[in-house]
Amino acid sequence: MGASASIPENSIHEFTVKDCKGKDVDLSVYKGKVVLIVNVASKCGFTNFNYPKMAELHQKYRDKGFEILAFPCNQFLYQEPEASEKVEEFACSRFNAEYPIFQKIRVNGPKAAPLYKFLKAKKGGFCGSRIKWNFTKFLVDKEGKVIGRYGPSTSPLSIAGDIEKALNA
Repeated sequence: MGASASIPENSIHEFTVKDCKGKDVDLSVYKGKVVLIVNVASKCGFTNFNYPKMAELHQKYRDKGFEILAFPCNQFLYQEPEASEKVEEFACSRFNAEYPIFQKIRVNGPKAAPLYKFLKAKKGGFCGSRIKWNFTKFLVDKEGKVIGRYGPSTSPLSIAGDIEKALNA
């Protein structure tokens, strides 16, 4: 249950993930940037609350070295049934998302994506290490270390202070 205690990686920069079209993306391309990693879903009650604020946050800080990485997930009441490319189209057209949308992943259980096993091992939450729901957010510093974890109901705009602190570090 939850994340493995024997996670050998020290940074998100050690992971490779797939973009929404299935191409490999080496997360080392985000070295020197502050990153917010979010598991997203288009049919969740938190969708209309989080996506617009994520777009606003990205717009405000992207030129200062901030990026959002969105990972669709269908593990919570099947609220992301669409293919990854459709999720990207939805987020970009409906919410003006200008940040990357990656391939759909699992965030909990034995088949959880290695990146999410790492994130959960580094920052537990209210439910232990498990991801509670869609739109759980992890803040990562310029060196790829997890420095914050925020629940689905936490407004992305409310963590602006933490982002600014990480950008200025």
